[in-house]
Order: sequence, then structure tokens, then C-alpha cells
Amino acid sequence: VQLQASGGGLVQVGGSLRLSCAVSGNIFSFTAVGWYRQAPGKERALVASINIGGRTNYVDLVKDRFTISRDIAKNIIYLRMNSLKPEDTAVYYCFANRTGWNYWGQGTLVTVSS
Repeated sequence: VQLQASGGGLVQVGGSLRLSCAVSGNIFSFTAVGWYRQAPGKERALVASINIGGRTNYVDLVKDRFTISRDIAKNIIYLRMNSLKPEDTAVYYCFANRTGWNYWGQGTLVTVSS
């Protein structure tokens, strides 16, 4: 299983970005897919996920600003990020979970400048 994340970059406070993650398999073969992030000096933490049934889950810090979605035909996961804040600066990792095991993408850096 391979995951390829893209879409990170430098954005100003209040701006938007859309991250993409191409999955080398049928998204429905995974229990859940989504995104984690790791800020400098901090542990990797869950940002958002979507399960096989389409139910989404967000960490409180990003609710109402971020939206996770998936393209089933293309096996791509998206994370739309609006109203970005400096504290959103991190490396964002996509993941796909199958039977309790997480497969990871390589990470894409998001930098929010003030």
C-alpha cells in the first residue's frame, strides 16, 4: 500500500489550501482514511478522518475550518483547509487504516505565515 500526499505550501493567515492523498488501493478496503499532522516539537496528532461508511471526525481545533472528503473513483483523499492560522503550521500526513494498522504517506509541509 502506498499513499502519496501533495498540496502543502506557504500560505498567509486566513488563507486556504487543499491537500490531496492518492491511495494505491481501493479506499473501501480500509476501515478509515484521513490526516494527521505534526507541528515542530510536538507529537503527531489526528486532524480528521472518514470511515468506510462516510462518517467524518475532526479534532476540535479544526472543526468548521477543515473538510475531509474522498473521491472513491480515483482513490484520493482530500483535506480542504480554510481560515488557516499560524498554529496550523505542521507536516501533514495522510493515513489509511486496515485491521488496526496505519499505512502512511510521506507528509506534506503546510506553513501559515502571519
